[in-house]
Amino acid sequence: MVPNKSFGTFYFIIFVARQFTLGKSERLKSRKQIEQLFSEGKNFPLSPFRIYYLVTPFINNASSNLQFGAGVSAKNFKRAVDRNRIKRLMREAYRLQKKQLQEALKQKKLQLNVFFIYTGKELPMFNTVKEKVNVILSKLIKIVNENNSPAT
Repeated sequence: MVPNKSFGTFYFIIFVARQFTLGKSERLKSRKQIEQLFSEGKNFPLSPFRIYYLVTPFINNASSNLQFGAGVSAKNFKRAVDRNRIKRLMREAYRLQKKQLQEALKQKKLQLNVFFIYTGKELPMFNTVKEKVNVILSKLIKIVNENNSPAT
């Protein structure tokens, strides 16, 4: 019997595919968590975004140490098609670049809820969104590394 050499490649493809996912547990869906994020969390602007974040100690029964949400104002974009496209671009750019932030959170034993709000007035290109999300994630990594709260 000849060993199947394609199995290793198949396993690698599955591993890479799982590495860059944005699953249900990583999405910020809970109304309670979102309200807590906006009331207790901090924020900073980075044109054309406003980022809200809340860093807390990691709880063992939490589903994920990093949860993400995205929003676009209906005031600036009347058509739902445009709002949905911008949210899709933000989620994709975030999904591809979140790995370093996740590793920093695991190392510090912290949990982060983050919400991106697009405040621009025109439809962005993906490259622009990706660059801005990269800058935002770098800033969040700095914030996580500077956070001196005790790990539980």
